[in-house]
Amino acid sequence: MYVIVAGGGQIGASVVRSLVAMGHEVTLIEQARDRFTILEEEFGDQVLRGDATEIYVLESAGIGRPPDQVLAVTGDDEDNLVICQIAKEGYGVPKAIARVNNPDNQQHFDLLGITQTVCATTSILGLVEHEAPEHGLVRLLPLRKENLEIVEVQIPVRSPAVGARLDQLVLPEGARVISVMRDGRAEVAVGATEINAGDEVLALLRPGLEEDLRRVLLGEPD
Repeated sequence: MYVIVAGGGQIGASVVRSLVAMGHEVTLIEQARDRFTILEEEFGDQVLRGDATEIYVLESAGIGRPPDQVLAVTGDDEDNLVICQIAKEGYGVPKAIARVNNPDNQQHFDLLGITQTVCATTSILGLVEHEAPEHGLVRLLPLRKENLEIVEVQIPVRSPAVGARLDQLVLPEGARVISVMRDGRAEVAVGATEINAGDEVLALLRPGLEEDLRRVLLGEPD
């Protein structure tokens, strides 16, 4: 597999290091002279100095082949967005993955069709929320391309859903319970699955239906 990585910071260098160890062909693009010098000592001619938003730099890295993947992991969201757009729309790269530094910018990536993104801030907040969930609901995984998300709902003792079967619950249109974790064991949810206090329920739903799902599984907030 051939991969172009744009951005030679700690993330980019670590990704390249791992890809090389797995036997993949990689070109790393870094713009800053000082950082390029350091990377060149480790990776040799696998590092290219230049601005990855410039087409001639990307072409020098071999984007015209095209590569199997382009990873844009610079510290600038605008640059990452431009790099992925050039890769996908200009050169038909099958997979372009972008680092999103500011979660508020995610909507711009979504709007322009860059749906494969990684945001460390969002991931960390998700882990924090899992330990202290707001109203018992945690967003686990956005499926942006499908306009869906997977959420986890922790069922409290006072939930109006306790004791009810799934086929007795009136879930919002566009939401579906997919599994129930109980006593450390998960089972695929079916109509006859009964909801118990302490269950961890995974649901698939369209973004924006979180509050409706909360009301069904958790009741009205205090």
